[in-house]
Amino acid sequence: MAVYVDNMQAPFRGMVMCHMLADTEAELHAMAEKIGMQRRWHQHPGTHKSHYDINQDMRALAVAHGAVEITLKESGRIVRARHLAKT
Repeated sequence: MAVYVDNMQAPFRGMVMCHMLADTEAELHAMAEKIGMQRRWHQHPGTHKSHYDINQDMRALAVAHGAVEITLKESGRIVRARHLAKT
């Protein structure tokens, strides 16, 4: 099981954002807590699209705590695989 951060670089309110996702909701929330994210920032809870949008500082913290760096394309593959697994 793992937590992943992709390499998306989307501008948002003066920051550069990417996605953090995980194999399980428990892993995702545990990492979010470790890096100082608030649970209310969780997007699409309980769905195949479950993730946090995180800035580059949070991304670096997540990687320091063991998150696996992936591409945006790989992130999309994970989300699609989750969707197929639920159908």
